[in-house]
Amino acid sequence: MKRWMIAGFCALFVGAWGFGAPKKDAPAGADNSLQTVLAKKKLVLGLDDSFPPMGFRNEANEIVGYDIDLAKEVARRLGVELAVQPIDWNAKEQELNTGEIDCIWNGFTITEERKQKILYSPAYLRNAQVIVVKESSSVQSLADLAGKTAGTQAGSSSLDAIDAAPQFKASLKSVVEYKDFLTALMDLDINGIDAVVIDLVVANDNISRSGKAFRILAETLGEEEFGIGFRKTDKALADKVWSILLDMAKDGTVAKITTQWLGADMAIIGK
Repeated sequence: MKRWMIAGFCALFVGAWGFGAPKKDAPAGADNSLQTVLAKKKLVLGLDDSFPPMGFRNEANEIVGYDIDLAKEVARRLGVELAVQPIDWNAKEQELNTGEIDCIWNGFTITEERKQKILYSPAYLRNAQVIVVKESSSVQSLADLAGKTAGTQAGSSSLDAIDAAPQFKASLKSVVEYKDFLTALMDLDINGIDAVVIDLVVANDNISRSGKAFRILAETLGEEEFGIGFRKTDKALADKVWSILLDMAKDGTVAKITTQWLGADMAIIGK
């Protein structure tokens, strides 16, 4: 074969190999979480839609609430749509890790156990686990609940708070787990149970909104903080959301939303 023909075949082979060679993928473990949300132009927020005032359905069946308004403004500044997705609270980590949602933003209490599975933002609001009883109840303290029945939401940090107080739990006749706090409070109202262990922000909202003859015991099962939950690998998205919230705190937007829903600026973003 002539030399020019050999050279031509070699050039063709090299060119074909270069054209067909696979492109380099992103490094293994690369965090594309922010780019993914920006590309799909949507941030999907998972929540329990019966958790007022953080996220709940109004009379028009629209999902509204404190966390919803914060998230809407974050999404607007991010340049994407906010999609609100009700989830089974007992399966919240699974919903997050399978990609059904991008974050859990719903009065989501930060716990050491949850931090093993979830990447949390810094805390944005303080809360406490409290006990609600009927106004007519003789119960004035945790000790007075000995031999009585307490209710709470299944899979909640309120249930965790009961478990974290073994003496208190052992003193109870029983603990009834409900699908949500509103159902537990309805059962309390008809004397189905003696007390409800519940988040302070939810208790305050329910008492003022419903007008029911409930009261909150002065003694609590401990203070806690709310954070936004992301997949462990999604640090870029988590950092960007928190950066926007810091900007919102500086320009007064967080204070405005917090006062509107909670009656005072109780947020701790940037504080």
